[in-house]
Amino acid sequence: MTSAMKTLAITELLGDGIGSELRESVHAVAKRLPLEIAFEPVDLSLESRRRDASAAYDAVVTSLARTKLGLKYPTVTAEESPNAVLRSRLGLSVIHRPVHSIPGVASIFKEQLALDIVRVAVGGTYDDPGQRIGNDVAVSLRIIERRPCTEAARFAFRFARAHGLSVTSSSKHTIQRATDGFFEAIVREVAAEFPDVPHRVELFDALLAKICLRPRDFSVVLTLNEYGDFLSDMACGLIGSMGLGASGNYSFAKSGEIDVALFDPAGGTAPDIAGRGVCNPTAALLAFALLLEHAGHAVYAVALREALLDSIATGKTTRDVGGSLGTVDFTARVCDALSRRIA
Repeated sequence: MTSAMKTLAITELLGDGIGSELRESVHAVAKRLPLEIAFEPVDLSLESRRRDASAAYDAVVTSLARTKLGLKYPTVTAEESPNAVLRSRLGLSVIHRPVHSIPGVASIFKEQLALDIVRVAVGGTYDDPGQRIGNDVAVSLRIIERRPCTEAARFAFRFARAHGLSVTSSSKHTIQRATDGFFEAIVREVAAEFPDVPHRVELFDALLAKICLRPRDFSVVLTLNEYGDFLSDMACGLIGSMGLGASGNYSFAKSGEIDVALFDPAGGTAPDIAGRGVCNPTAALLAFALLLEHAGHAVYAVALREALLDSIATGKTTRDVGGSLGTVDFTARVCDALSRRIA
């Protein structure tokens, strides 16, 4: 196969808690692929950052400048948020999180969910620390910029076109007229470049209710920073677990093409179960599948997703989603199923 000829270099951002167990799972899967994969580990653990945070982040930036492709494991947020620092240092302006219902995972939400959430990863109120004024007032500055909004909109419309989907942009533009209104104006400009892709606008509070009532009406949802954060977590809750989501984080070259792509699982470091061999590696493996697809290995990405979903659907999964397997045994089942599909 031509895909096996070239080495796939991946910057690997090591983290905290269950990160080492997730990494073992990813490496076990990677060994079953007919690809030459070179992982370049960079220590981004809390210990490493406390020892020399500047050097740790510099090492990430240097490695990704070369590989353009990264996989990040969960990190502790203590003195700073590593995710926020990386977005700033790497210029990551867009986050894409697919959230799809997984057969075999128990959830009180009985409808099928298939959302691709595209989030402007910078701006809003998240980039401003706010300020107290006396004892009774606090203020925060909300910042919306054209460039990241345009990049997110183009990503959303390109993705929708490639998969035959529609785009729903969502904000509170009737209330936040200056900021959210600016966002929606930018989206309309980009939408005009994609006349074949259906587009509509929903107020964000109404969108949340409509997704719960008729999720089949929505596919690609494009939002600003805070809204995308809220929606991503709600969507993962609807499908049954925060541990079932994965994201792609993207920066863009001046040409508009993706420059750096960094993939990570949703969820945290889970220190209460770290080292016990019971964590669920599904989100980390889904992140790896997103990476493979982005790197041009869609066949292997599909095979990995199918191996994961089939194992979960038959109950051969970890305890947090109703199974009885530990991390290693679940990974082994996924690996065997993956090998069969590739063969």
